[in-house]
Amino acid sequence: MSKMTFMEKLLDGVEVECKALGKVLVRAKGTKITAGKMKELNKEGAPLKIFAGGRTVAHVDFGDIPNKDVNTEPSIIVKSRGIIEFEYYDKPFSHKNEMWSYHSKNNSINIKFVYHFLKLNEFYFQNLGRKMQMPQIATPDTDKFKIPIPCPNNPEKSLEIQSEIVRILDTFTELTAELTAELTARKKQYSYYRDQLLSFEEGEVEWKMLGEAIKLQRGRRLVKSQLKVSGSYAVYQNSMTPLGYHSDSNVQADTAFVICAGAAGEIGYSNVDFWAADDVHYLITPKNIESKFAYYFLLTQQHKIMGQVRRASVPRLAKSAIERLDFPVPTIQEQTRIVFILDKFDTLTHSISEGLPREIELRQKQYEYYRDLLLSFPKPETV
Repeated sequence: MSKMTFMEKLLDGVEVECKALGKVLVRAKGTKITAGKMKELNKEGAPLKIFAGGRTVAHVDFGDIPNKDVNTEPSIIVKSRGIIEFEYYDKPFSHKNEMWSYHSKNNSINIKFVYHFLKLNEFYFQNLGRKMQMPQIATPDTDKFKIPIPCPNNPEKSLEIQSEIVRILDTFTELTAELTAELTARKKQYSYYRDQLLSFEEGEVEWKMLGEAIKLQRGRRLVKSQLKVSGSYAVYQNSMTPLGYHSDSNVQADTAFVICAGAAGEIGYSNVDFWAADDVHYLITPKNIESKFAYYFLLTQQHKIMGQVRRASVPRLAKSAIERLDFPVPTIQEQTRIVFILDKFDTLTHSISEGLPREIELRQKQYEYYRDLLLSFPKPETV
């Protein structure tokens, strides 16, 4: 006899009925507000959250928007334009009126159960939205979407099954949230120590203009036919995301570089050989300067660098804006010490193979695995 799956044990042969989401939950409207007004009203620490598309939110006071537009029920927020996704929120909130949300007035429906099922099917809605010029979905798309309700004729048993599934999945999401909060704290700590380690008192080190201490070399242009979708060497042009790959490199490993068009002002470092295109300037450091030290110092100056970016249809940064930066030159031993400390922080906060980002990725994969397992209900006709 084959062993019963977890779902089979949990359902234990009970009936599963699929019901339209709009028949199970209550759909709520948002508030009429512009992006400009959200920015104007935003106050750090204010108690009421207003959601807009993507990751955009504003924190406002009660009274800043009409009371009728404030939702106090634990809800599923439908982000319906641009980035299509679902978010669960259990504190007072509102959202822009082109969005909508759902909450439950039914004691036999666990709203979090429905949320996890919608997250499982998020790709379906994203694919649906791609049919429009601007990715978007409409209220009928979610209202008519069917969700499985176990044991529909026994509300108590149904709620017990839903709650057990939610308990298991929430264990993973809560762990991911804790790790994410830890990562945020570590990033702040990293930035603080980086700024402290790279702040020098007058007379403590020799200061030069960066262009006097380090040579900035412009990259070389590639034609599109030379770019490949995969290959040995990444090609950097107008952002930190490789434009493509090339069979050759023009910059050696362990080199810092600055994007000077497009995402102008972004600072990168590569520990492998790469190709720098003509919108990239890379640093050729002499023997008394560690390339990684120069990279970390540039990160502390990024606000100054960004202030020199010329805003146009294609933002641009002049080579001279980098060369004019004041640059400290401590002993090579002190540079090595600083780089060693900051490398440790950098691994913890950014490494996808060793640090907290890797742990978060693993927990997310665990969540998705168990979500797929727990919410893969049999079809009604086969129960």
